[in-house]
Amino acid sequence: MDYEKLISERPEYFLFNGSVGALTKTHPLYANVGETVRIYFGVGGPNFTSSFHVIGEIFDRVYNFGSITAPPLTDVQTVTVPPGGSAVVDFMIDRGGTYTLVDHALSRAERGLAGYLIVDGPEDDEIMHHGPATQKPAQ
Repeated sequence: MDYEKLISERPEYFLFNGSVGALTKTHPLYANVGETVRIYFGVGGPNFTSSFHVIGEIFDRVYNFGSITAPPLTDVQTVTVPPGGSAVVDFMIDRGGTYTLVDHALSRAERGLAGYLIVDGPEDDEIMHHGPATQKPAQ
């Protein structure tokens, strides 16, 4: 604990699960194609708000403030979580591969805030090209 770094709000590290590499090298998350993943995401703080995101996924349901009894938001890309706050996110995995968990303040990934969700199953790239792209009419 470095008191000067704490009060100057200039941390050396931003972390998932309390240590650098906790969700990359030590304990990445695992799932299978077709499963629904639920992540409980909390910000221990003390000072920084997080914009939690899983690269390559859209959250099917987001329970703000960790309130799983409240109606969820649906189809959310990134969820903002304040210091001392939490959120619960659910999403179904459609494609195998490695997904990266980040704070959308991406510079924090260089200071430890990155994790992996390793999904076993087919890497079906057709999912990315499901139907023709459409354009909105000019206004």
